[in-house]
Amino acid sequence: MSIAAPTMQAVGCSRLSAAEALELYRDCPIHELGRRAHAVTLRLHPEPYRTYVVDRNINYANYCTAKCIFCNFKADPPGMNTGRKDLPEGYVLSFEKIGEKIEELIAIGGTQVLMQGGLVPAEMLPFQWYLDLLRFIKREYPGIHIHAFSPPEIHAFHEIFHMSVRDVLLCLQEAGLDSIPGGGAEILVDRVRRRIAQGKTSTEQYLHVMREAHRLGMRTSITMMFGHIETLEERIEHLVRIRDLQDETGGFTAFICWTFQPGGTPLGRVRGFEPGHAGAPDGKHLVLADAHEYLRMTALARLFLDNIPNVQSSWVTQGVKIGQIALYFGANDMGSVMMEENVVSAAGTTYHLTEQQIRSAITAAGWLPRKRNFYYSIIESQ
Repeated sequence: MSIAAPTMQAVGCSRLSAAEALELYRDCPIHELGRRAHAVTLRLHPEPYRTYVVDRNINYANYCTAKCIFCNFKADPPGMNTGRKDLPEGYVLSFEKIGEKIEELIAIGGTQVLMQGGLVPAEMLPFQWYLDLLRFIKREYPGIHIHAFSPPEIHAFHEIFHMSVRDVLLCLQEAGLDSIPGGGAEILVDRVRRRIAQGKTSTEQYLHVMREAHRLGMRTSITMMFGHIETLEERIEHLVRIRDLQDETGGFTAFICWTFQPGGTPLGRVRGFEPGHAGAPDGKHLVLADAHEYLRMTALARLFLDNIPNVQSSWVTQGVKIGQIALYFGANDMGSVMMEENVVSAAGTTYHLTEQQIRSAITAAGWLPRKRNFYYSIIESQ
């Protein structure tokens, strides 16, 4: 049973312009914005249930050549020195260890692995290693959906292994890759990316990977990390870029946004943070996005992204209470039980829910809980 939704035009909604979206964000009271977003969600998803997935994040390696100043997870590869003294030791997981993690996931009824790493130099991990890893998982655990390798990773494979993006994707797909996560999007505006994510993809490079994946029949998710140096206009530009690509390809299954977690990261130490709900358009201070800001952004995304069927709640960064409220601010899905999470927790956020806790949270919010797969098909009878 699938909960894939029609577009909002199909249910009688008109399309917001960027200017209208900005006006709504700035001027519409939060409860009214939430009411409008929830009305849209009910038209797209009239079912009495809300969904979740049981998966596990497996970070196969943390060596990374990028210089993202919002990350505490990466380790410098041998021979590279970013000058940071607070970085963890580097590692590459063995296939045996990855297998143990998958077996633990299967034991609790999990169906999917979200597998991402850093941008690892070619001399440390050849392309064949990634292909062998995918084949190992599909051979040993054929029922597991492999949701892996964000666009920055795919683009890095293209560059360091001297292959086209399409050929990289074809090889990974043949080896067992099922879908691609939307990690690494941050804000899809190059001014922002140059300042906070040096060494990762440009906006066009990121979207090119997604476009090629969609053309090969792969579905992907898409994300946004906000509440750092971006302006409100740049948040809207981010939404415009992904809505435009979805018009072209139709390959995005879901949108997920979350707030930047400063937690001792270099970006968090650049300037003093203070609670609030605005960007930093003057460059003089940063304003940490709070729960109010998160709910406004989730609601606006539901209203603006009229061609992306699903919006996930981000309880991992906001906590379960705000995660529940998000189900009335445009979200129709509670996201992942997330048996393991390393990247956000490295920045100081440590929310965790078991499957029973996430089901209870959905029930307490007034919905029936239903387990789904990556494609938003229900995989339980009741």
